[in-house]
Amino acid sequence: MNLKNNYYILITLLYILPTNSAFSQQEEHPVWKATKSQPATLGIDQGSKSFALAQLKIKVLNHSQTLSAFQQVHGDAAFDYTPVEMLAKRDRNGFFHIGDINISLKRQGETHWSNYSSAKERKKVIALAPSKTILAAADISSTLGDIPLQVKRSWENVGGDLILKFQLTNPTHQAIEIGALGIPLPFNNNMDYKNLNQAHAQNVFFDPYIGKDAGYLQVNHLHGNGPSLLVLPYGNAGFEAYSPLLDDPTPRSITFEGFHEWMIHSKALAETAWKGVEQWNTPTSTLLKPNESKTFALKFVLAPSIKEIENTLLKNNRPVAIGAPGYVVPLDNPVKLFIKHNRAIKNIAVYPEGALSLRKLKDTPQQWHHYEVKGQQWGRARLTITYQDGTEQTIQYKVIKSEKDVVNDLGNFLTTTQWYENDKDLFGRSPAVISYDYEDKKLVTQEQRAWYAGLSDEAGAASWLAAIMKQILQPNRTEIAKLKRFVNETMYGRIQHKEGDQKYGVVKSLFYYEPDAMPAGTYQTTINWKTWSAWPKKEADNIGRSYNYPHVAAAHWVMYRLARNYHHLVQEESWDVYLDRAFQTSMAMIEKAPYYAQFGQMEGSIFLLILQDLRREGLTEAVNKLETVMRQRTEHWKSLDYPFGSEMPWDSTGQEEVYLWSRYFGFDDKTRVTLNAILAYMPTLPHWGYNGSARRYWDFVYGGKLSRIERQLHHYGSALNAIPVLTAYRDHPQDFYLLRVGHAGMMGALANVTADGFGPAAFHSYPATLANDGISGDYGTGFYGYAVNSGTYIVEHPEFGWLAFSGNLKKDKDNIEVVIKTASKGRIFLAKENLWLTTDAGEIETLKYNQKDKSVVLNFNTNQSAMVPNILLTVNPESGYEIEGIKKDKLNRYEIPSSTSMLILRKTK
Repeated sequence: MNLKNNYYILITLLYILPTNSAFSQQEEHPVWKATKSQPATLGIDQGSKSFALAQLKIKVLNHSQTLSAFQQVHGDAAFDYTPVEMLAKRDRNGFFHIGDINISLKRQGETHWSNYSSAKERKKVIALAPSKTILAAADISSTLGDIPLQVKRSWENVGGDLILKFQLTNPTHQAIEIGALGIPLPFNNNMDYKNLNQAHAQNVFFDPYIGKDAGYLQVNHLHGNGPSLLVLPYGNAGFEAYSPLLDDPTPRSITFEGFHEWMIHSKALAETAWKGVEQWNTPTSTLLKPNESKTFALKFVLAPSIKEIENTLLKNNRPVAIGAPGYVVPLDNPVKLFIKHNRAIKNIAVYPEGALSLRKLKDTPQQWHHYEVKGQQWGRARLTITYQDGTEQTIQYKVIKSEKDVVNDLGNFLTTTQWYENDKDLFGRSPAVISYDYEDKKLVTQEQRAWYAGLSDEAGAASWLAAIMKQILQPNRTEIAKLKRFVNETMYGRIQHKEGDQKYGVVKSLFYYEPDAMPAGTYQTTINWKTWSAWPKKEADNIGRSYNYPHVAAAHWVMYRLARNYHHLVQEESWDVYLDRAFQTSMAMIEKAPYYAQFGQMEGSIFLLILQDLRREGLTEAVNKLETVMRQRTEHWKSLDYPFGSEMPWDSTGQEEVYLWSRYFGFDDKTRVTLNAILAYMPTLPHWGYNGSARRYWDFVYGGKLSRIERQLHHYGSALNAIPVLTAYRDHPQDFYLLRVGHAGMMGALANVTADGFGPAAFHSYPATLANDGISGDYGTGFYGYAVNSGTYIVEHPEFGWLAFSGNLKKDKDNIEVVIKTASKGRIFLAKENLWLTTDAGEIETLKYNQKDKSVVLNFNTNQSAMVPNILLTVNPESGYEIEGIKKDKLNRYEIPSSTSMLILRKTK
């Protein structure tokens, strides 16, 4: 791990300090100390001019003509899209502001790119006369050093919308190639010094659709309410790449993700800093001939809400693409693509050639073009749509194996390649599924971040958690035989105390660094152990971190389910023993780790699943105890405006548990607040990496190999946040947006799994990398989300017709038939009838729905009889459906003999 990052010490302090203590650390950051001695160059003291447009208002500094304020005309008067509270600290050279530009170029005959930035060494710009539409304009060439171009910038009002325009002119006698052209967009995502109320009121998240001429940036309030700011291409400004502004000195940390720039051209970077990395789009440049000019412009508009972004794009004549279910395409299950634009489609190209196949289907009533997209080749793929006016749109897909194959490959990889067995292990970690370094092809048995090698915390426990959760979906006798040994020998008794006054407490790590207490040669000398994260035994033995308890509770719960529902899979203990351990672990979290238990836990939904099973089993005393303590936690969340704290100042994983318990106890206001916050950081975009990808940007430090602050694509937050989003969708089946976001997040758990079954921490979004992280890290926490939440969703959309998410649908007059494509084939939601079918054992192969008589026919897999004596099917009573002639067990499940191939459900009310 690189310890030279200027933010590393800061974020490690933030990790171990209580939330309220964290913010003070930023004030002492070396960057801010250094800037105090530097001259101010932005010219704040020289005043500004204010301009109001139809929906937006801005302040333009007289000296630099960059923005010092960017606000909405209507709404919160104090809210500003710029990091206004830091303006006086960021008024030195090197800090980017909206209105800046970065250019890389080379003259004809040159071989090296020269780089220029309007922020590097600021000079006063030369103001130009405004006009009827031009609010402010300047020749900014002087602040770009010795650039051989003339660069003019203007802020314009066109039809009430704000336009940022750059005119580049080549006054020389040589042609000049512009190889990189970036427009920095430093919106206010900096949460330094802020509590959660302040952050939700003042800050924004931004997400890119890196889709060339159809691309855009959406900027959402943290709370998810109100309008969404959209940045759109207006002229020669296709969104080719999205680059972090790593040169901006503003210190990145867990309260600041960093700023980014909109890249119009990226060829120069692709040949230098990004060399050898396959970019989302083909890198381009533009050639300016002698005395030639070219203008590049962005447009800023407001969408009324997050869910109205696509309608706003259409109103602005931008191409819109909607994938159903999305842009992760299993090889056995084609997806739908709907495209709308006011220009005809001229051509659609696939890259790599043959990776996808397209079949044109009938346009929708409102003239959306309709395609079936089929995956042909595993890996990344891109569609390039060219319209008659020359506009180009790119859509990024990821082709994966079938959901079932991905899950089975993952289970095999975890229980073979990641299986650790060493009876001489000094830390008591054998046998276990342990962390794995995919780049070096080795088990992680020693790491300076103790938890990586210690089988607890997220990055240590996640691999064995994924292996265990896999058995809920596709139980495998060979894998379970190993996992039973892990649970009985390593987890229960070592990771979790099984006796004494700390019984049911869960330690932070089995691995620790204490050389004086261990034999000589125990620790690798190539590792730098002089860091806080190399925990001594006392710290590793600490049972006060509540986030470690859900992993263990989930493992006990899976063992309960396997013992209860399957034949001869788990017999070491009776099912009630495992369920009691799950219950006791839930209670122990509250009792033994009370500080962090006040927050929503990642995988916290496991406690609700445990409560539901306790109730179904009639264990009333345990139900009352668990419900009482969970209500106390939820009452606390109810008292907070934004109950999303954690050991981090802001987090994107507590929302899962907060939402579910708030819903359970009927605190509807908090479910709305929570869901809106999730939708603010979990977008739907025509790009597999960002679609449904919940925001997380610090866990490459705590769970990755390449350690840096960076937006992670499909970190575990994606699939965890999909739990509340899909739960909300089943409560509101008319809200198609929720289904799109939730299903995409669910599939995020499978998107990054390699062809041989390795699950990485996340995918690196920086264009210098664009690849999976090299270590398993905390992947399994997200896979938990897929395991408990994956399902097939069948919906009749008013415009797009009948669709199946994780299902292959065929319509024949009034008959709808869907082949089930999830890994478990055990959860189906028929939205039109509010029918929610779940199996605790057994697989549903197909569902057939007749629209006239509303009957539902299920076909089952009859080849599981050895493990599944009975298919155990639950039908939600709210749907009004019943199965005649089949008895229910004490858990209110239909017990269907495993030899049954078909059953009919009838609507009785």
